[in-house]
Amino acid sequence: MKLDVIKLDGEKAGSVELDEALFGLEPRADILHRVVRWQRNNAQQGTHKVKTRSETSYSTKKIYRQKGTGGARHGDRNAPIFRKGGIYKGPTPRSHGHDLPKKFRKLGLMHALSAKAKEGALVVIDTAESDGKTGALAKQVKNLGWKRALVIDGASVNEGFAQAARNIEGLDILPTMGANVYDILKRDTLVLTKAGVEALEARLK
Repeated sequence: MKLDVIKLDGEKAGSVELDEALFGLEPRADILHRVVRWQRNNAQQGTHKVKTRSETSYSTKKIYRQKGTGGARHGDRNAPIFRKGGIYKGPTPRSHGHDLPKKFRKLGLMHALSAKAKEGALVVIDTAESDGKTGALAKQVKNLGWKRALVIDGASVNEGFAQAARNIEGLDILPTMGANVYDILKRDTLVLTKAGVEALEARLK
């Protein structure tokens, strides 16, 4: 698969050959769904907590005598049946994460890249470098028509570009090792640098 390479000012800078094994797959929604679900579940804090009857602040005194009242037999006001009593079998802090095989996670990333390529939402740029000025980069991004874009660079991100992009709404940048299915699918446009393409191919082969 051949794709044109552009510069940030919109000028052409040659072309690049993309590996069909990474960018030419038929995207499968079931694979993408499983990988995204794995990512989001691992990111969930799981700090939800309710008080049980041993933790609520009522007295533990028996509320009325056992027999002769005509009412049900109760102990104290902490019972789950009473208002402001303890909660029975409520949520407790736990991890929501689950395992997903490494090969499947790798396959998910390949399908995410292929999905963007198939949509025509994949752009390859020469380099992602800037002098750190937000205004200048924002103008270039606007001229290129990127509204919600994710830029994936090589092993490391250019410091000036990262600084300039920090305050532009809808523009994010990640190094190759940070590339993930959720962030790729969440954005309208996926932008790869030439170094990013090489690093991704090395990572996924």
